[in-house]
Amino acid sequence: MGIEFNAVQFLRYATKKAPLGNVATLGRLSLDIPEGRLRTLLPLPANYKHEQFADNFLRNQFAAKSVESFDNSPYEGANHIADMNQPLPIQFPQYDTILDFGTLEHIYIAPQAFKNLSELCAKGGQILHILPANNLCGHGFWQFSPELFFSLYSSENGYRDTQIFLADISQEKFWYRVSPPIHGQRIELDTWARLYVMCRTVKSANASQENIQQSDYLVRWADEKPEAAKPAPIEPSAKARKKRPVRHDSITRSIDLMRYLCASLKGDLTTRGQHPSITKIPIESLL
Repeated sequence: MGIEFNAVQFLRYATKKAPLGNVATLGRLSLDIPEGRLRTLLPLPANYKHEQFADNFLRNQFAAKSVESFDNSPYEGANHIADMNQPLPIQFPQYDTILDFGTLEHIYIAPQAFKNLSELCAKGGQILHILPANNLCGHGFWQFSPELFFSLYSSENGYRDTQIFLADISQEKFWYRVSPPIHGQRIELDTWARLYVMCRTVKSANASQENIQQSDYLVRWADEKPEAAKPAPIEPSAKARKKRPVRHDSITRSIDLMRYLCASLKGDLTTRGQHPSITKIPIESLL
């Protein structure tokens, strides 16, 4: 959990929307970007000191009024010790900005952690997430879909201005803006790229997380009439199964590899088919 290239850029983007104010971080954030690379992104002063943790970085470079961290262990010197798998043990003060830059995927009871972060966020405050979305299996317990954030941080649940981007870890020039799913269409990605999902939302009212359903099912439940029970399908005979075409996995993998290499050279996200909900955007155009 720390601040790397995409986190710096996302902070630049978010602070154009609203100042950080008083900040709470999930885990104590480390500075995981080299100083030389950081100087190409921000106008650092000559006396800038590159530290292990990002507390002073957030204060000095992004004008945070205060920075307090929450962790399950004191091993990195967090300000508050709390297990996010459980309800918050006491009533903490509320913060203007909540930063979850690579922690929630390590928390088993993710719904409780989301609820805790919302409780820590003041009305009108912002919550920022950067979490693994694809091809980072084994990094933590979870990888997250844009659908989760659209369903969770909806206006019906007391949030507004929810924005979601995907970042290909191998690319530093483009993000992919994700629009909310419409007409029951899923935003499904079949890609070789390692992706982060980045979300910014604003808590506009007393937030609720009691009714979160996947959007395409909500459309189906609203539009479709219950169907009569259908008989169970008949299992094909062994002779019929032999007639099924054999998938040429080596050929399929070779084609996918060529698609990935060609897309990588162009800085594109490798997906199958067209995704009208995903728009490639130069990062600098957002800053």
